[in-house]
Amino acid sequence: MSSIALTALAGLFAVITGINDGGALLATGLKIPSIRPVTGVLMMMVAVAVVPPVTHQVALTFTTRLATMEGPDGQVVMTVAVLSALAVVMFLSNRGRPTSLTLAVVGALTGADLGWGVPVSYGGLLFVLGAALAAPFVGALLAVPVSLLLARLARGRALRQWHRAGFTLQCLAYAANDGQKMLAVFMLSLGFSGAPLSTCVAMAGLFGAGAVYGLPRAGRLLSREIIASRPLHGVTAELSTGTAVLGCAAIGAPVSMTQTIAGALIGAGMAGSSGRVRWHAAMKIVLAWMLTLPVSGMLAAAAALIVRGVIA
Repeated sequence: MSSIALTALAGLFAVITGINDGGALLATGLKIPSIRPVTGVLMMMVAVAVVPPVTHQVALTFTTRLATMEGPDGQVVMTVAVLSALAVVMFLSNRGRPTSLTLAVVGALTGADLGWGVPVSYGGLLFVLGAALAAPFVGALLAVPVSLLLARLARGRALRQWHRAGFTLQCLAYAANDGQKMLAVFMLSLGFSGAPLSTCVAMAGLFGAGAVYGLPRAGRLLSREIIASRPLHGVTAELSTGTAVLGCAAIGAPVSMTQTIAGALIGAGMAGSSGRVRWHAAMKIVLAWMLTLPVSGMLAAAAALIVRGVIA
C-alpha cells in the first residue's frame, strides 16, 4: 500500500481526532477567562507534538497488543480499521455527539482482524475495554473529593491558578494517552521507523485545526448540556480527568479523554447536588458510546471481507 496514502490517512485521523477530542478538552474551562481558547489550542498542540515521541506504551498497545500490525496484511487491516472508526466518529460528531475514538478504534481493529482472518488477542481486548469502561467512573469518583477540596481552597483568583494547573495536566494526560492513537497510525505509515519531530509537529498542527473546528459543538455539549456548569466544576473535571488518564497511560491502557471528562463533570455536579446533572443529555452520550464499539466492529469486519475478496 502506498506510503503516501497511509500518510494522508494518518493526517485525516489527526484532524478528526482534533474535532472529536480537542473541543472536549477546551470545553471544561470555557467559563474561566484565565486561558483563552487560542492559548488552549496552542498548549494542546505543544503537548501532542512533544509528549507522544517520549512515551510509546499506549501506541504499542494498539499496534502489538490488540493485533500484530506488521507487513502488508497489517497495513490493510489498520487502514480498514481507521477508516471505519473515522466514519462512525464523524457520523456521531456531526450530530453533536462526540463519542469515544478509543472505543471506535478498538472495535474497528477487532472487526477488521476478524474479517481479514487475523488472530484477535482477546486478552488485550479485554484489558483495553476494561480500562475504557472504568475511566469515566474513576473520573467521577475522583471529582467528588477534588470538588470538596477546591471549594475550600480555590476562591476568586485562586481558582484561575488551579484552572491553569488543571488544564496543563489535562493536556499532558491527553498527549500521553489519546495522542498515542495518532502516533500509532503515523508509526504505521512510516513503517514503524519512529516518529521524527517534523512528523509530530505536523500531527499536532492537524490536530489543532480539528480542535478549532470541533470546539463549538463539543464545548456546548460538555459545558452546558451535561450539567449546569460552574467554573468550579470545570476545574474539578480537569484535575480529575488529568489524574485518571495519566494513570492509565502509565500502564499502557488507552482510554477516552472525552468519556473521562464527561464522567468527571457528572461527579463534580453530584458533589454539590445531583439536580445539577442533566441525566437525559448524559444518557444520550452513554448511548452513543454503547453504539460506537459494535457499529465500528461490524463496519470494519464487512469492509475487511470485501477488500479481502477483491484482493484474493
